[in-house]
Formats: sequence, structure tokens, C-alpha cells
Amino acid sequence: MTAALSTSAPESEEPPGVPRTRPKVNRAVFAGSGVSIVLFSLWAILAPEQASAVIGAVVGWIATNMGWFYVLTAAVVTAFVVVVAVSREGTIKMGPDHSKPQYNLFTWTAMLFAAGIGIDLLFFSVAEPVTQYYGPPAGEGGTLEATRMAVVWTLFHYGVIGWAMYALMGMAFGYFAYRWNMPLSIRSALYPLIGRRVHGRAGDAVDIAALLGTIFGVATSLGIGVVQLNYGLYLLFGIEEGVAAQTALIVVAVVMATASCVSGVDKGIRRLSELNVLMAVALVAWVLIAGRTSFLLDATVKNLGDYVAELPSMALDTFAYTGAAEWMAGWTLFFWAWWIAWAPFVGLFLARISRGRTLREFVVATLTVPFVFILILVSVFGNSALEIVTGGDDAFGQAAMNTPERAFYSLLEQYPGAPLLIALATLSGLLFYVTSADSGALVMSTFTSTIQDPTQDGPKWLRVFWAAATGLLTLAMLLVGGVPTLQSATLIIGLPFSVVMYLVMIGFWKALRAERSQREGRSATRRSVTASRTPGPDSQWRRRLTRIGSFPGPRAVRRYEEQVLAPALAEVVEEFCAQGHDAQLSSSEVGYQGLSEFTLSVPMGEDRDFCYQIYPVATPVPAFGGFRTNPDSDLYYRLEVFNETGSQGTDVMDWNREQLINDVLDNWEAHLAFLSIHTGPSKIQAGAEGHPDWSTDIRDVPTGQIPAATKEAQP
Repeated sequence: MTAALSTSAPESEEPPGVPRTRPKVNRAVFAGSGVSIVLFSLWAILAPEQASAVIGAVVGWIATNMGWFYVLTAAVVTAFVVVVAVSREGTIKMGPDHSKPQYNLFTWTAMLFAAGIGIDLLFFSVAEPVTQYYGPPAGEGGTLEATRMAVVWTLFHYGVIGWAMYALMGMAFGYFAYRWNMPLSIRSALYPLIGRRVHGRAGDAVDIAALLGTIFGVATSLGIGVVQLNYGLYLLFGIEEGVAAQTALIVVAVVMATASCVSGVDKGIRRLSELNVLMAVALVAWVLIAGRTSFLLDATVKNLGDYVAELPSMALDTFAYTGAAEWMAGWTLFFWAWWIAWAPFVGLFLARISRGRTLREFVVATLTVPFVFILILVSVFGNSALEIVTGGDDAFGQAAMNTPERAFYSLLEQYPGAPLLIALATLSGLLFYVTSADSGALVMSTFTSTIQDPTQDGPKWLRVFWAAATGLLTLAMLLVGGVPTLQSATLIIGLPFSVVMYLVMIGFWKALRAERSQREGRSATRRSVTASRTPGPDSQWRRRLTRIGSFPGPRAVRRYEEQVLAPALAEVVEEFCAQGHDAQLSSSEVGYQGLSEFTLSVPMGEDRDFCYQIYPVATPVPAFGGFRTNPDSDLYYRLEVFNETGSQGTDVMDWNREQLINDVLDNWEAHLAFLSIHTGPSKIQAGAEGHPDWSTDIRDVPTGQIPAATKEAQP
């Protein structure tokens, strides 16, 4: 569906000696999904006629009875992500409040742009407009109205609605993994609904559904790529089209994906993916310049206007009165199922590159940046093909409609330098094809693993297995009936995961409602931050001035922790316990300079625990004003206050005992106000095992490991 950029994230820059938990295979998910795929593939290979009949019957039933559900789901998801973006919750970050984006705006939008193209887009950018011209869902084919809507229907199937599905899963991945430090898994989004049961069979079932959707979605793209590349190789080298050549291409994809998984060349794959985009841009530019440039630009603007005007009615059109069930099954329902199947895959990639972005900018960029490129590519290629057909070349149109894998190459043959264009298109398609297999295996290994650190991926051997399994499934579907069978299987497998998407929306909304209550709770306390930061009655203004201009090193911080910080927090814990609260104070070294973090926690039964953490954060010494009390180092250390959503921006270094205690009580009062607001139906209940809530518990961070909330603050 899209360019399969590698989803590997750069390793966290953690201080030496910080332990990392190795990913573990989730045996239930791996066994359930792996066995299902292998058995299904063997069934299709050994009994192709039976498999084709069964798949056809199921697709017919879905098209007749469940088409409305797919259409409604696509519309609901689109409305949901737009509502999140424009609401007050749109300002929430995919990460702690203090987090900064990993990539600058240009690089980030370029990567979103790169995610918007794949070999299947080249496949359908010519084949679908021509097919819609000859056989529209309503009205007569070959008319002016059919010509006008041909490209619009293609944009509809590749446009905002599909990207809204990606945006939903990207938000869910990014929010729960980077803001709440939960595993990078779809089951995390269901924590607000079922609590700790997500770690059991219910969570396994959700992950299996996501993985099955992903592998069928990737297999569909690989199948489309196989038949299209086979024809490109036939034009270039005379390699005959058929099962033998297509099987060889599948083997090439599996071998290259395996080599990538074993050798760790993810950065190289990413660069190849970016090169693919440049080659696609070159093809678009060539056709635009060599063709009727003014007509193509006029048509592009016209297509955009028609798309915007027609989108609301098209989004909910089930063709109930025209009886276009077959058309719906072959186009809209297939595309919606395909987008649903790919949503976990691409959503994971989008989340990986968007840490630190607000939900609003993530949604706006995801819905607009890739679509702009898709608009240009589909309009240029689609209108160029329609111009040939309406100009009288019916043979070209019939070939593009009946053998869609040849449509794109047939278009390129109409322009000067056709051999070079065909070679460039084949090379681009081959790279898209290989990177899809590689990235698909990477994501599926993540889905079948238990990973606490969101920056890690599944084991390499697991990636190899899923690369081979995807190749086997692709081959099986091609043997059964080619691309139409792959499309039908995707339509079937997308149905159960569409139910999961509703659960994700409900869980995500409950989480956002809880965060709103938390913010309101803090506001209700009317905390006096200024009073907390100013020196107490036992300090003079000179001491405050000295503190403002100081940049303490590790020795001063250790001394302060031992003499002031630890005793003050211990005193607070003692009083909490005296008043009947089961308060605890934990401390652990952070892994560098002998500094420690301190976490004061109070269990709250079925409600969210109270956590108050003070963590040493290394910060560059500013160069302004000549203030440098530590000339031997470019770093100084802040003792920052953290809660569940990240740093509060408060540096308690050199605060006296009363100031520290008052700040703890300020946070305690804000937490109680949050709990009093966040009650009733929207309250997130404990899971079956009585876990108090679904948020990150700072106490669960292994000794010496930097919590996710503070990693981006480290040098």
C-alpha cells in the first residue's frame, strides 16, 4: 500500500553500563499466527480449486452483507482522528511533555512523503482510472462524467480516508509507547478497557489479528509487485511471464530481506527507499514535461476540486440503490480492507518517526503531506492514460483494464526515452518490492515479541521466519488465482481487525479523557509554583541570586542528594505512613556519575498511583553572561521533578527541606484533585488482577535504566 521504509529506530543514547532488556518471543502470538499462515498457505498450494471456491464464497457474502460495515468504519475512523486533532487533546504530545521531535520539520515531512508511495500505487495509478472510465459504479462508461470521475475515484481510494486509518494506529502506538512507556504493541491501546487482561489471551488475540492483517496486506503488495515486475523484466530482457519467473522474484525478495535482517543494513534499506521516491518523482516529472503539461496541471487542479467536493457523499456511498455490489467488492471494500490490514504496519513506522510531535500536527501532516504527492502522481499518470484512451486508442485502454500489470509500462512506452523509463520504473519497483518484504518481516517480528523498550525490534531469526512466511503466502495466493485472489483474501482478513480498530478508538479516547481530568486536577489546586521556587524565610536574596547563576557538577549534586533530598523525602514518607498511607521511597543509581533518582509512590487501590520522581538530568552549560561555576565540564546537572506525563520543568537543586516537602504536597494535592474529577463512567477501572491503572509506574523501571520520560533529556 505504501513505501515500506525500515521502521528501525536509532538506538537510545544511554550512558555506559545501562542494562537493556532483550526482546522475548511471545509464544502464543507467534504460534497462533505462524501456524495459521503456514497451514493456510499449504492448503492453497495443495488444493487451489477448493481454496479459490471458498475464498470466493466468503468474499461474496462480505460484499453482500458487510459492505456497509467497511464503509461506516472508514468514515468513523476519519471523523475520529479529525476530532482528536481539533480538540483540546490535540496539544498532547506523543511522548512526555518535555520531549522534542527527533527529526526536524523538513526531514519529518520528507519521511511522511516517502511513506506515501509503493509499487502498488504505480500499478493502480494507470489501471484504475482507465478501468473506472470504462466501468464506473454508476452511469454509463466512456462518457464525460465517467472521464471526470475516473481519477477522482482513484484519489478516493488512495486519499485521506486511508491515511486516517494509518493516523489512528500511529497515534495509538506513539501515545501509549512514548507517553506512557508501555510496550510498542496494539494491545497497549486496550489497557484502558480491560486492564491487565491485555497481557493474557485477549491481548494475544488482538496481536494475532493485527499480524494476520499485516502479512496479508504485505503479501498483496508483493503479489502485485511480482506480476508487474515480471512484465517489466519481459520488456527489458525477454523473461517470459509466468509462475516460474514470479516464483523466482519471490525468492529474490525473501533472500534479500533475510540478508538485510541478518546483516543489519536497515539504514541502507532506508536510503534505498528514499532513492525510490526520487526515481518516482523523476518519472512523474518526465511524463509531465514530455506530455501536455498545461492539460495535466489543469486536470490536477480539477481533480482536487472534485475530490474535495465529492468526498463527503463518496465516503458514505454504499450504492444501495444501484446494485454495484461487485464493483464495491473489487474496489472500495478491497481498498478499505487493504488500508486496515496495513494500518498496524505503517502506523508503527509513523509513530517511530513522530515521537515528540503533538497529536494535532501528527494528524494534519499524515492526512495532507502524503496525499499531496499521491494527488500529483495519480493525476499526472491517470490523466495521461485517459488522454490516450479518449484520443481514440481503445486498444491501450482495453489492455490497461484487462491486464493491469502492463498498464504503467504501456503508458511509459508512449513517451520519448521509453527504454530508459521502463528500466527506471523496473528498478524502482524492484527496490519497493524488496523493502516491503524487509520492513514487513521487521514489523511482524515486533508484533510476535514482548518488547519493553519501544526503540528495539524483534529477534533477527524471527524476522527471517516472517520473510519466508510472507513469501510462501504470496506464492500460494498467486497459484490459487493471482492478484484477484490476493485482493479477496485481504478483504476477508481485514474484517476482524476492523473490530479491533473500534476498540482502539474507544481505549484511546478514554485515555485522552483521563489526561484531561489530570490537567483539570492540577489546575484546580492553583499551585503556587513561584512560591515553591523562591527561597524560604531562612534564606536571603543573595543566596537565591547565587543559586540562579550556579551550574552544579556531579559532586555537588551527590552531596545535596545525601544531605537534603533523601532525608526530606524520607520524612514525607514517614508522615504519609503515619496517616495510614502505604507510601514508599525507592532510589537507584541512574548509571553515570554515581547520581541517583528518587521515587516517592503512594498506592491508590483501584485508582492511579501517586508517583513523585526526582531525576538528575545532564544539561549543557549555557554560554551567556559568563556564568560558569564548573569550568572543567560542558555539562551541569538539574534535579528535575517527573510525574506520569514527563518532566514538570522544575529544578529542585539547592532547595531547602521545606521547599521540597511543599512541592511534594503540591503534587499530592493535584493528584487528589485529578482523582476527584476523573470518576464515574469515564474512570479507568483496574484489570482483572487488580492493577491500579494503565499508566507507567516509574517503580517498574529496572535499576539503573533511564525511564523513557527522561531519555531525550540526556546528552
